[in-house]
Amino acid sequence: MSSDPPMTDPGSGLDGSPEPTPAPVHRQTTAEVAGALGVDPALGLSTAEVHERAERYGPNALAQEPPRPAWKRFVDQFRSMIVYILAGAAVLSAAVGDLKDPVIIALVLVLNAVLGFVQEGRAEGAMAALEQMLVTRVRVRRDGTTQEVDAEQLVPGDVVLLEAGDRVPADGRLLVAVGGLAIDEAALTGESVPSDKTSEPLDVDGDDLTLGDRHNQAFMNTTVVRGRAELLVTDTGMATEMGRVAGMLAAADPGPTPLQRQLDVLGKRLAGIAVVAVTVVFALQMIQGATFADAAVTAVALAVAAIPEGLPAVVTVTLAVGVRQMAMRRAIVKRLASVETLGATTVICSDKTGTLTLNEMTARQVLRLDDGWSVEGHGYEAEGAVTPLDPGGADLPADALRAGALCNEASVRDGVLVGDPTEGALVVLTAKGGLDVDDERAAWPRLAEVPFDSTTKIMATVHRDPDDADTLLVAVKGAPDVVLDRSDTVATATGTAPLDEASRATMAERNASLARQGLRVLAVATRRVPIGDAVGPDGSVRQPERWLDGLRLELLVGIVDPPRPEARDAIAVCRRAGITVKMITGDHAETARAIATELGLEGEVVTGRDLDAMDDDELARRIEAIAVCARVSPEHKVRVVTALQANGEVAAMTGDGVNDAAALRTADIGVAMGITGTEVTKEAGDMVLADDNFATIVGAVERGRTIYDNIVKFVRFQLSTNLGAIGTMLTASLLGLPVPFTAIQVLYVNLIADGPPALTLGVDPPGPGVMDRPPRPAGDAILSLRRGGRLGFFAVIMVVGTLGVLVGARDAWGEEVGLTMAFTTFVLFQAVNVINARTEHGSALNRYLFANGKLWLAIGGVVALQVAAVQLPALQGVFDTTSLDLTQWAVCVGVALTILIAEELRKAGAALLGIGGDPGAER
Repeated sequence: MSSDPPMTDPGSGLDGSPEPTPAPVHRQTTAEVAGALGVDPALGLSTAEVHERAERYGPNALAQEPPRPAWKRFVDQFRSMIVYILAGAAVLSAAVGDLKDPVIIALVLVLNAVLGFVQEGRAEGAMAALEQMLVTRVRVRRDGTTQEVDAEQLVPGDVVLLEAGDRVPADGRLLVAVGGLAIDEAALTGESVPSDKTSEPLDVDGDDLTLGDRHNQAFMNTTVVRGRAELLVTDTGMATEMGRVAGMLAAADPGPTPLQRQLDVLGKRLAGIAVVAVTVVFALQMIQGATFADAAVTAVALAVAAIPEGLPAVVTVTLAVGVRQMAMRRAIVKRLASVETLGATTVICSDKTGTLTLNEMTARQVLRLDDGWSVEGHGYEAEGAVTPLDPGGADLPADALRAGALCNEASVRDGVLVGDPTEGALVVLTAKGGLDVDDERAAWPRLAEVPFDSTTKIMATVHRDPDDADTLLVAVKGAPDVVLDRSDTVATATGTAPLDEASRATMAERNASLARQGLRVLAVATRRVPIGDAVGPDGSVRQPERWLDGLRLELLVGIVDPPRPEARDAIAVCRRAGITVKMITGDHAETARAIATELGLEGEVVTGRDLDAMDDDELARRIEAIAVCARVSPEHKVRVVTALQANGEVAAMTGDGVNDAAALRTADIGVAMGITGTEVTKEAGDMVLADDNFATIVGAVERGRTIYDNIVKFVRFQLSTNLGAIGTMLTASLLGLPVPFTAIQVLYVNLIADGPPALTLGVDPPGPGVMDRPPRPAGDAILSLRRGGRLGFFAVIMVVGTLGVLVGARDAWGEEVGLTMAFTTFVLFQAVNVINARTEHGSALNRYLFANGKLWLAIGGVVALQVAAVQLPALQGVFDTTSLDLTQWAVCVGVALTILIAEELRKAGAALLGIGGDPGAER
């Protein structure tokens, strides 16, 4: 893409004539690239050429898909097996002349659709956010003059003028790179250190350099942090590296979450049960002499009883409550159905820079020839201390600290860095060492400078000495090997020593030691120059580059983007919870390895090139043993996530840069950083961490597991109700008894008797040890065979109890009272059974019994509503009930309590026999 000139079809010249395929842009000279693009960089494109190319290539903007209409998103809320069955029951009921049932069913379905529509209405904005990032003005050279235009108007062949602080508006080849040009490419490559740039062609073997290694190119939406540049635009819009990310983002299908898949399976199973039960009951009613209309009404009631009407609404509300609770814990979830996915997550693929690390370059070690210092603390507030490695050592030498601060373009204001992050680390180190940077720069005015250059790898500044009018100070910093070669003395604890072969070997080894720790190493050196040798008659410093030899090597400074203090503990918690953490970064392998070791990540370290050498099958085989993927591209991140998913893993991907967006969308759940994250990443992710804290993910995992557990509690609770209702009505038909429930009574049970208690199950607090068990397998059915057996046990108790009350009460007080008592007993069964649903393993009568006060309020409310439905004349006509006396109420309550007593006896017997099951595997 951006490695080849886009101006023509491959293999064609500007005039359409065949020509050999050109070398990649980074291997060509600037003249070759300009020639291929048909532009004179000194003049830029003409107005006519700009118009012609704008017609050919279109605007420098990302492609957009038309937004999905709101009405279609609303209709999507009705696409559910459960909804289809309920709608069929409503139609059938209306067909036989019963309008009360279909109206209530319709209200339930519309309410659920509105809840889902409102909660998911803010999703799918990633492409719009990508386009907004392009809104900027740029300076270009056209018609031989400098002009300012919208970035969207750029075309291939434009010459863009860039300075420190500018955002790169398109992909291109650098024509000019001066002043130590460096570009922050973290958002695209993941590297925490700005990339030094050059305008020279890169003479390398092969043409497969990663973006981070293409030092003569600049890419859209990266930022110039130092120097000045002229950029020849080679690619615009969707042809840029940013456009490629956008294309992957649009192509990625997030797919259903584990919970959505399980609920879909559950709905199909319930549909099968409903069809069989309705058919049998309808046939029995007709055989027993009922009219078609009466048999149809009974069948409708049974169809309603077979389907948990409240399931979509209660799951939606439960997830919405979970979203609010997670937001209070700084984790903002955008898609309701994604909340529970974290609970099933088995692998978290985390970006390094800004996610596991602070994205703040920090000096960690300072070494001299014969002593050294450890630097504590991080952040640009300069908090921390400098401690000698030898307890008896001296403080950091002020001269060396001063040199690092003077030979420096960065500054820190109110805790905010302005300038290069690596230079910022030296500024903070100076402050930690006890010097005021502003005071030092004021006292030692700069007279001249030699800007940093990626070729020489050195920067120098010349300063007037306030204490010696006859001497100038040359302050130097740069690559250790370069500074070491230019030095002939070295600072020691007692003064200055010759830099002989032994000393050189010692300093080289100290440099290598810091590098092995993943630290970026800078050398600081000084030289004193007589003012008469340096300053000309006009008072200016003559040829300051003359004083870059014969230096005194002061210090080696090891700099790193340090891990977040809480990240190691969070990773340890993940490990205990059976969740693997993998670091996927664009940074160098050794740096990533060092950070991974410090964080406690264990496993192989591979690079993007290693990944390219593997096919998908090999990557899937090896990915479990890989802990760090370094120097990777956006495509690599997607491949890693896909390989994990191929192994059955539920993968979460965290990230903050544009380069993470496609992987976030591909993962089962994408977790974006809210502070350092780009708008693209936030929109692509399913969840946004408002505090950029990796530890917040752990809290979200716990909440996700708890939410899933609570949904399972609800499913256990309501399905036992549905099975009990089906069994009661089916058994009554088989025995020739009156059908104990009307369709309205069944809806009342499922929505009123079940609804409030089920909602309170959704806010049940986390159970003990929720993070001390492995993740649940994503393919596990929400209704397992063992769980189904227990629900059958509850259903049998409800069937026997309800029909027993019906027969006994009918014989004692008549059929109308018997039917009312049967209905009341069944409702009270639910008020008691909700206590069973809270605890699948172990006694429900434990110390957590009263932990959920809302549950007890709901139980009280259900009982009160049932009393009203039975005793109030205005409601008796709606629910087909009659008044009961205290004796009749006592019978109903006593029978309902048997379901709790029977379950407690079953659990006690199972525990005694050692067959209670594994609480961690099924809650």
